[in-house]
Amino acid sequence: MGCFTFIKVMMILFNLAIFLSGGTLLGVGIWVKVDGESFLKIFGTLSSSILQVVNVAYLLIVIGAILLVIGFLGCYGAQKESKCLLMMFFSVVLIIFIAEVAAAVVALVFTGLAETLLTGLVTPLLKEKYGVDETFTQIWNVTMSEVHCCGLNNYTDFNNSYFYDTHHGYPGQCCDTQEPCNSTVAAKMAVQGCFKQILEEIRTNAGVAGGVAAGIAALEIAAMAVSMYLYCRLDEK
Repeated sequence: MGCFTFIKVMMILFNLAIFLSGGTLLGVGIWVKVDGESFLKIFGTLSSSILQVVNVAYLLIVIGAILLVIGFLGCYGAQKESKCLLMMFFSVVLIIFIAEVAAAVVALVFTGLAETLLTGLVTPLLKEKYGVDETFTQIWNVTMSEVHCCGLNNYTDFNNSYFYDTHHGYPGQCCDTQEPCNSTVAAKMAVQGCFKQILEEIRTNAGVAGGVAAGIAALEIAAMAVSMYLYCRLDEK
């Protein structure tokens, strides 16, 4: 087996794995969207990350769809030796790589801006949906219990909310499960918001996160290099 054939086969197998992974994530995302409660019963207590703050279903669907496209372009492009598909694969991976680097820089440099944007997005949802939407409420209850936090910033996120107006108080997690959880007790307990707690967890595990990010970046660079190698070698055939 020549070098070109070996690299071509490895490119096909690698992207086939990406394609199948994307299909799995897409399927799970659709499952979460259609039947979120059953998903939470299985995985809710195991999760304590930022994925519980955002809409997990849409996130999984988007990531799954992107992986499906990348896997298809790389696998089919290598198998058919299509220069057009290989160049599209290279371009998509390059765009994702640049976006990841930009997101990492923004996250490191503009943490305060990210908190402001999240506050403007999540706090209104807390006021409107917490205590109304069962799935949304359960996600936040699991998050606040597992991460030991209250709201996005602190207990004041629940001021003038549906939950506060109907229960005349805050969720028990805001008072370290003490009842009744009113503003006096919540202020005394001073339970931190989930955003700060999650940032602390990220800083604590920065080495692991950095290693994972470096590994993903290395795979993306290797994928781009291999696709460009195949693209250039096709000119010689």
